[in-house]
Amino acid sequence: MRRNLLLLALALLAPAHHASTRERPRPQLTRTALHQLHVTQGTLSEGTGGRLAVEASKVRAVVPGLDAAAAELRFKYLGPTRVQKALASGESRQQLGLKLRAQDGCNVVYVMWRLGPKAGLHVSVKSNPRNHTSAECGNRGYQRVRARRELPVPKLVPGASHTLSAAWEGPALRVQVDGVLAWEGTLPPEALAFEGPVGLRTDNGRFELELLTQQR
Repeated sequence: MRRNLLLLALALLAPAHHASTRERPRPQLTRTALHQLHVTQGTLSEGTGGRLAVEASKVRAVVPGLDAAAAELRFKYLGPTRVQKALASGESRQQLGLKLRAQDGCNVVYVMWRLGPKAGLHVSVKSNPRNHTSAECGNRGYQRVRARRELPVPKLVPGASHTLSAAWEGPALRVQVDGVLAWEGTLPPEALAFEGPVGLRTDNGRFELELLTQQR
């Protein structure tokens, strides 16, 4: 009798435990074609299978007019670019990532996967309410967003394929790497003071990639 009661209790608890640990359903995403992107720095070209090819040291691009709730990069890392260019701060860095709420070059949320010199995810807000071009704000206004939950990310090696995705609702931001929740946190008020489309950014890395988005 006691054994039967124990089995019944375990059966009742199991579904609740499963529901609490499973990941949220993945959003339905649509691939962005090259002609839909507005490239603000560097160059993008069409690669194999309609993917986007990145060979330039610095690439910045957005999807004009898109009001998105989620975005994803599916990419293959091909190695460093032949020419390495330092950031405006003078630091040399290899990275790629998503631009969220990208009003302009001075007001944007970044979700970046840094390859080096120190690998990992880096979420930041660039906020300069009075400025709207990179010439005006330079590298001012950056604020790193600390995670409430964060996991290590794989080391990128040439030839490896991965996904980087972000979904947000209000200030709540969730970032997945290869389908696993890797970063979760809350955006500061500065990030909600502006709005804009999503896009992508790369620095000093060669990639074949796809940008996928979910409209609101």
